Amino acid sequence: MNFEEYKNCGLRRSLTILSGKWKPFILHNLLEEDQVRFVELWRNMPRVSKKVLAEQLKQLEDDFIIERIEVYNFPPEVYYKLTEKGRKLGPILSELHSWGNDLG
Repeated sequence: MNFEEYKNCGLRRSLTILSGKWKPFILHNLLEEDQVRFVELWRNMPRVSKKVLAEQLKQLEDDFIIERIEVYNFPPEVYYKLTEKGRKLGPILSELHSWGNDLG
């Protein structure tokens, strides 16, 4: 494979989208719930700062994996949910989970 083929490789694009310490955990939470508030995600994730969580969510949103929903209440609420593209990751992440467990 040459560099041009590598740049356009689906595996490279997929791994780039999923790379990030918290992205798999974010996706796992969103696969289990229809939509999740930002603060709920943050509370479920040990030792992640709000800044880092917001950055990872923004990256997933930019890649059309998740959708950000703002509700203008007092106080304002922000929810996240998977897009159709994001939902397709469910079986893939489940297989990765099983594969990781089989490693020991």
